[in-house]
Formats: sequence, C-alpha cells, structure tokens
Amino acid sequence: MEVMKVLHMNGGVGETSYADNSSVQLEMLSMTRPILEEAITGLYLSISPWPSTLTIADLGCSSGPTAFFAVSEVIGAVENLCRKMGHNEPPEYQFYLNDLPGNDFNALFRALPKMQEEEARCFFTGVAGSFYGRLFPCKSLHFVHSSLALQWLSQVPRMIECNKGNIYMASSSPKSVMDAYYRQFQNDFSVFLKCRAMELVPGGCMVLTFVGRRSEDRSSSECCSIWELLAMALNEMVSEGLIEEEKMDAFNIPQYTPSPSEVKAEVLKERSFFINHLEVSSEVNWSGNNKNLNGHRSSSNGEDREGYHVARSMRSIAEPMLISHFGEEIMEDVFHRYGMLIEDRMAKEKTVFITVTVSLTRRPA
Repeated sequence: MEVMKVLHMNGGVGETSYADNSSVQLEMLSMTRPILEEAITGLYLSISPWPSTLTIADLGCSSGPTAFFAVSEVIGAVENLCRKMGHNEPPEYQFYLNDLPGNDFNALFRALPKMQEEEARCFFTGVAGSFYGRLFPCKSLHFVHSSLALQWLSQVPRMIECNKGNIYMASSSPKSVMDAYYRQFQNDFSVFLKCRAMELVPGGCMVLTFVGRRSEDRSSSECCSIWELLAMALNEMVSEGLIEEEKMDAFNIPQYTPSPSEVKAEVLKERSFFINHLEVSSEVNWSGNNKNLNGHRSSSNGEDREGYHVARSMRSIAEPMLISHFGEEIMEDVFHRYGMLIEDRMAKEKTVFITVTVSLTRRPA
C-alpha cells in the first residue's frame, strides 16, 4: 500500500463522505478545548514581544467540519487572552492547512471565503505533503495543532510474519507484528518531533491529539475492536470466495493508537520539547454521545440503525484504502456486513473511542 497516495478521507459531500460523517471526531476534539486554551496562554507568556502575526499550522486538517476547529479555537483563545491583558489590537493570523495530496483541498478552499468574512484578520495557505518530513522553513511557526491524524503511520509496518486473518493488531496477531507496529510508530513520531522542532520558534507550542488507548496492551479492545470487526466482515467474504485469501493476508491498516506512556517516551527521547500536559482527554461512544441515538431506529432495509451509522463513519475513513487493495465493486457488501457486526457488538458491550492529547513547548535553542 502506497500510504501517501491512498490515505485520505472520502471527499465531497454525501452519504459516504467524511464531511457528512465526522460528528464523532468533532465531539472528540471539542473535549480538548481547555488544553488548547492553556497552550495559547503558555505561548503568550513565553514569546516577547507578542508577534503582530501569529503563524499556526494545522497538520492533517482533512476537509470536513473538523478542518477549521483549530482556526476558530486558536482565534477565540488569543482574542480572549488579549482582552484579559488589555491589548486592544489582536494579531493577524497566518494559518497553514496541511494534509496529504489526496485530501479534498477543493472543498477546503471553497469554505475559505466564508471563514475570511467572519475572520478578516486571517490568511490561509494549503500545504500538501506528509508531516513525517519538513513542511515549513526553520523557526517560522508559533503554534502547531494536529487532531486525530498522528495515529496514521507513514507506511504499513514491515512484518516478518503474516498477520493472518487480521488487518490490524489483534490478540491473535504474532508478537512480531505487534513489535513492527510499535517500531513504526516510534520511528514516525520521532521524525515528526524532529521536523517540528526545526520549524517552531523557541517557546513555540504544539497540541497533538491521537486516537489512542489507556491500556498498555497494544491489542486492547479500546483501540482494536473497530478494526477487528472490519476484519471479520472481510473474512466472511473470503470464506464465501468473494475475496482471495492472499489479498486478505496482504492487507494491513497503517495506524498505531498509542498509550500516554508511549507518547511520553518518544517526547523525552527526542528532547526538543517540554511536556506541559498529557492525558487521556476523551472517551466518546462509537456513535457519539448524542442521547437521541439509541440503536432502535429502523428503516425498510434496516440500515437506519446505530451500527450502520458507525459503519458509514468508518467507511468515510477507510474506503480509499480498501478500494485501492480490493477494488470498488465489493464495497457495498463489505460495509453492509460491517454495519451488522458493529450493531451486534454495540448491543453487547461498551464501545468507545479513546483520545490521547499532549501539549508541548519547544525548548530554547
């Protein structure tokens, strides 16, 4: 799998688009607001004089309703701080919106005029490229934000054993597979930290939110169940001769959901940043915390149930990778089966997404 080419959310609008299926992600991000506000305050206190233009990069911005979360939150936090400090003239803002080249930047750019009408002091630039490499000039950024993106790896880990029957880490995965995933996370996150250390000014800040886990068990259901169920759907199709077994065995998801201690270990090892705050910042139901969703809705084809809504959300994330490997013609069948499996699992046990958030400050050069 060429991750740079196939890792992107479903673009556009409509039933399977990320734009129409990312309310859970927005809910997870809203819970990080206090950490982001604390980071902006720390930034204000560490940089003197306060710059006339604040330069911010949002890495892995995607193109749905989450794309401008950092923009609105940073502006709100800065202007609130300026009022408290008696500064009548808030800074201008240069925002860099980054994602991989396959991202739907057209949708992002179409939303900019409205954003600029509301925030006349904002200037935006789209930056296509991997954040596992340099993206900006040295010491050019004041603040870096990344939301629910850094769990994605730069490549599928190189494995010495087949991860048979699985598409991600699972309790049945060989130890060598678990180790390969962890090494890839270590390598990628280390490169990320090194690159951002060069691009941030001394005293600059980052707030990074991963889909993660509390447990130190890398195959914990906290992070693996959602992919385990997709593997079950694919394995059903293998058993029915609809998918070749060799194709199934060759497919693995390029993602690693770290624990807080694993994030901390890499930051301390890299040594360019102080850790201000590190926590499991949210626990959100797979279907969101909307109390109107109760799993008992039905339609003529049964696909208005809660499990199918979760499957559509996951489809908006995983479908480009699946199409690249298995082809487009089986997608409806895959996600119909996936929805049924999710529905069954949600009826039997607590199903939540966990996020890990870390706030960092660049050490003096």
